[in-house]
Amino acid sequence: MDRLQITNKIRSGTRCKRTPVRVADILIACIDNLNGFSEAIESVFPKVEVQSCLVQQIRNSLKYVTSKDQKPFMADLKEVYRAATKDLAEQQLDALDKKWGKKYPLVINSWRNNWPKLSTYFKYDPAIRKMIYTTNTIEGFHRQVRKVTKTKGAFPSDMALLKLIYLAYCNIQKKWTAPLQNWAMTVSQLSIWFEGRIKLSV
Repeated sequence: MDRLQITNKIRSGTRCKRTPVRVADILIACIDNLNGFSEAIESVFPKVEVQSCLVQQIRNSLKYVTSKDQKPFMADLKEVYRAATKDLAEQQLDALDKKWGKKYPLVINSWRNNWPKLSTYFKYDPAIRKMIYTTNTIEGFHRQVRKVTKTKGAFPSDMALLKLIYLAYCNIQKKWTAPLQNWAMTVSQLSIWFEGRIKLSV
């Protein structure tokens, strides 16, 4: 049974009716740094642009910086990820390395090793950058789903779990009513970056 069949089966037993949708293309995927995650996505959607979550990278970095250094280190790190262009960001990363590299080589090496995926967002305008730099939105969704599932001791079947998750989704998506700020301009820019992959009616 494929995912679409499972989805249809869940929906047939609930009052939350939605039209089945297949994902034909992904333009940009913001991911965490799980090994093999980007390769798995690219194997299915070879044209996808992959952006690693900056927030998670920063959190992981600070785990290895002493508390007394965290504030000055973050001040220098902000110059990297808030830079106007990728070139400027790389200059700031070199400066970060020069100042902190000997003391925190593990942290600096992590930024350099992950830089190809951490720096994807620099090619886009600020409005698009704001949408793709972090996985916080999907993590918030996961937290809301866990609130529902963690109270259940056991599930009689996988379908029972899927059904509960889908019902949770039905309730969560009712709150998704606020439009994205400047979406008209943003989607227009995306249609230029991804010519032929976004169809807009004018």
